[in-house]
Formats: sequence, C-alpha cells, structure tokens
Amino acid sequence: MILNEDTLHFIRAHRSDDVRALALQARRDPSVDMPAAITQIAGWQVAKEKVPTWAQTEGILYPVHLSLEQCSSELTARYKAEIIKSFLNAKQLNLVEKGAGNEPLNSLEENLPFATTFTDLTGGFGIDCAFLSSCFREATYVERQQALCEIASHNFPLLNLNHISVCHEDSILHLQKMQPTDWIFIDPARRDGQGGKTVAISDCEPNVADLEELLLQKASYILIKLSPMLDLTLALHDLKHVQAAYILSVGNECKELLLLLGRTETLPPEEIPIHCINLTHAPSPQQLTFTRKQEKDSTCQFATTLQSYLYEPNASLLKAGAFRSIAHLYKVEKLHPNSHLYTSDRLIPDFPGRKFRITNHCSFHKKEIKDLLATEKKANLTVRNFPASVAELRKRLKLAEGGNTYLFATTMGDEKKVLIRCQTLS
Repeated sequence: MILNEDTLHFIRAHRSDDVRALALQARRDPSVDMPAAITQIAGWQVAKEKVPTWAQTEGILYPVHLSLEQCSSELTARYKAEIIKSFLNAKQLNLVEKGAGNEPLNSLEENLPFATTFTDLTGGFGIDCAFLSSCFREATYVERQQALCEIASHNFPLLNLNHISVCHEDSILHLQKMQPTDWIFIDPARRDGQGGKTVAISDCEPNVADLEELLLQKASYILIKLSPMLDLTLALHDLKHVQAAYILSVGNECKELLLLLGRTETLPPEEIPIHCINLTHAPSPQQLTFTRKQEKDSTCQFATTLQSYLYEPNASLLKAGAFRSIAHLYKVEKLHPNSHLYTSDRLIPDFPGRKFRITNHCSFHKKEIKDLLATEKKANLTVRNFPASVAELRKRLKLAEGGNTYLFATTMGDEKKVLIRCQTLS
C-alpha cells in the first residue's frame, strides 16, 4: 500500500475526526486517496484502544475493519506470550535440575535447544504473531490474504520485529511442507458460511481436530485460539493431546478460549488443567485453575439464608463451570445449584469476581419490593436463575439503569425467588 504525501498529511491531520463526516469531504480533496485515508484513520482509532503500542508507532498501516475486529487485543496477545514464557521457563529450570552442568542460567539460555522457532499459521493483522514472536529467535507469519501480508511486511520492521519472515500462503499447504518448528500458533476462522457463531471445533476453518496429528508432527507445542462461544467440554473430547485450557477474559468479558497441545503424556479430559483468567486494571489478573475431576469431587455448601456479602464469579469461571470449586476454595456458600451466586459472613478480598455488601433483600411480594426500593429510582440489575429477563424485570420494578445500587434477582436453595440489594466492593 503506497500512500501519497497529501494522503499521509490528511491522515495525520484528521486522525481523531469522525470518519463518516470525513467521507463526505472526498470531492474537496481530489489529491487525497479518501478511501485509503478513511481506512487508516478508522484503523488507528480502533488500535488506539485495542493495540496502543502500535497506535503510538508512526507509520503503521491498518487493514479493513473486519481484520481489526477479529484480531486479538494487545492485552490478550501479551498474556498468550506469558503462557509460552512460563512453559519455556519451566523447561529451562527442568534442564538445570536434571544436571545440565554447573553453568549459570543466563549462559545456559544462549545454548538451549528449544524456544528457537515459531510459526503463526493464521497471521491476520499480525498482533498475536508480533507479541508471541518475542519469545523466539526466529518466527514465520503465514497468511493467505496478500493485502495482509503486505501490511505485515511493512509494519514488522517499524516495530523492530526483523526476525519475523512473512509468507503469503494457505495455512494448510504451508503446514504440510514446512520444516519442524518449536511452537505453532493457529487461530481458525470461527464463523459458519451464514455468519453465525460456531460452538464446535469441526465448524471452524481449518478444522484443527483433523489437523491435530500433523500439527504435532511439525511442532512440540501448539497454541490454539478459539471463540469463547465454543463448547469447552466438546473441545476437550475432540482433541486428544490437550495439555491445558485457558479461558481468557478482559474486564469480566470472555474474549478467548485457548487450548495448548503437546507431545507429552495424553491427559484424560477430566484431568486437563483449566486456567480461568480475568485481566483487570489491577496489577495481577484474577486467576483460578481447576480440573473437571476436582470440580466433581469438591464439597459445596448451600446457603440457607443470605449472609453479609454476595459474590458473583467472573466471566471466565462461569464459562468454565468452576461452581463447586469456587465454593470449596474460598469457603463461600452457594445460593442454589443453578444460581451461581455465593454468600459469606466475612469478606473474601481475593474472590475472583465481583464482590458486594448486602444491604437488604426481600421476596417478590409487592409490598416487600415497594419497601426495598422506596428510595431507588435507578439501579444496576442482574438476573441469575430467575424466570424473567433484565428488561422485563426493570419494567416491572420501574427502575432506570445506573446508579450506585446493585440488585440481583435470583433463586435460593428452597426455590424461593429473592431480590437482593447490594453495594459494590469491587
């Protein structure tokens, strides 16, 4: 993509402007390639929030909106790099413990036979490839769309990523003929032909279940990025060499399901560690790791009454189904087998989710509701295991959205419906 000076100047001058309004100015600036300028301005505006490091780098080129929409954020890409680094560090320490000489760790790093090469088979805009490649000496970006390859070839040197080779090729064809590498990353397309979201690996393109054996012939480890809408239980049965699963959320919104395949001992699905991560503004993410077997074996106390505090697990935990594990690990009581809310008399500061102080609660009798909401004109409303939607209940309660009050409509263990009024603690 070659942009003339007038177009580049226009992009810099109007970077923060409304692109819809700019589109109407096309005839006023005949020397400006307006379609290209609008694509770059819109791309920068998305990248400013999604990939701030790239947005701060002068000269970065952006693709059309769909490619930006589908790419990882900088936050999730960095976390995936941390996953790889943790495995490499563990292997490194294992070598030292097994007696790899008396050399200090720093000098060992120079001669380690692993962590050398990496291939991203579905390069896209290149966010994941860029951040994951920081763990390796050599990296290969593979992408079947020529335009994206040209953008990657332009951007990587600007980001000092000169160790990445760009390959314009279909991912499966490249996989079939490539030389073995240490790690492979693959992000299959996650929509069907009609644009609907998929829930099974077999509905993704390429189908990594069909490619599993070939992938493991070509690399020691494979990191697969999948839609959070995918059925995790089904995925763990479809793939035979999963070493770990990661459910990654940002700000309590599920973003990615990651599966790590390896050549090591095959684990039964119920013993595969599932890592639930919620990235927040705090220095450390909320994390919990469990297995399906641990979930099944965990004791879970059910509340007979509401206590002082209410807890709502973060989105990753809800997606993973770590319901009994949470109760067991954090010594909280579950309101109902299907409510997925918890209560305790003492505050659990490190609970992985939202924490609330209960100020009052009532049944759904009209008078009790009237008394509970006597001073409330608006509130934040959540329903869990309750026979009405948020919109239906908000209309019934005549409450606007917002404010400092939090209401939970849910069901207790005795099947009674309750409305719980809270103040947030996180």
